[in-house]
Amino acid sequence: MDHIPEAHYREAATAIQARLTQQPTIGLILGSGLGALVDEIENATVITYNEIPHWPSSTVMGHVGRLVIGDFEGNSVVAMQGRLHFYEGYTMAQVTLPVRVMRLLGINTLVVTNAAGGLNASFEAGDIMVIEDHIFVPGLAGYTPLRGPNADLFGPRFSIHTHSYTPSLRKLAHKVAQANDIKICEGVYVGLSGPAFETPAEVRMLRAWGGDAVGMSTAPEVLVACHAGMRVLGFSSITNVSLDSTAAQDEVTHEDVLRLGQQIVPKLATIIRGVLREMPPYDPSEIENKPE
Repeated sequence: MDHIPEAHYREAATAIQARLTQQPTIGLILGSGLGALVDEIENATVITYNEIPHWPSSTVMGHVGRLVIGDFEGNSVVAMQGRLHFYEGYTMAQVTLPVRVMRLLGINTLVVTNAAGGLNASFEAGDIMVIEDHIFVPGLAGYTPLRGPNADLFGPRFSIHTHSYTPSLRKLAHKVAQANDIKICEGVYVGLSGPAFETPAEVRMLRAWGGDAVGMSTAPEVLVACHAGMRVLGFSSITNVSLDSTAAQDEVTHEDVLRLGQQIVPKLATIIRGVLREMPPYDPSEIENKPE
């Protein structure tokens, strides 16, 4: 389904709202190997994806497929324990349906994480990268969730994305990491469609484009969140160094990504906890897009 009717978003939001006992303001989308962060949420209400009208199911190993709503560091949050991907066969509109439903629930800030390969030669497996910006390759080719009739309920036809990843939240992430003596990088995330890992030639090309990390998610959700006037903070867990030579003997597997992702969890959990603890109130002046 390339275009999702407004009624579908509203029906999904209504079904979730009926189970809520609080008003969440922060959304969390957790990537491969990072679903364990949900265990940190207190007073949790758990809703499986198949209980929500029109909500696609997650089919990827390491993505449980549950929505968890509860308290996290003084904030009421909605967390996706398992995201949706274009390579699963869903359209971009389906992949990003959860973000728009979150917006209808009152979410104004999105924190998104992913597992990514390191393109930047200075990165090492185990690093955490704050996302400064992204290159959304499928979107450049026309596979964008903003294609089709504009969803006026959420944002303008021609949205601005100069500051997709909110500068003040990125600065806060660096502050928290430094206070906890955690190494943190910043760079550009390249979002591909997947599910195949990149060839060495593709790695060299993406690096030449200015990419620092590469993965198969995140950019569509962030695009829709910004279109809807949400603040965004993104993290990439560098689970492997992308191979740039056909002579390389190493191989990357999804199991490796999951295993190293688990090792990164404690550090990333500390940063996210600290950011939420010091999260400033939502300021409309920080956003670039407002509903028409």
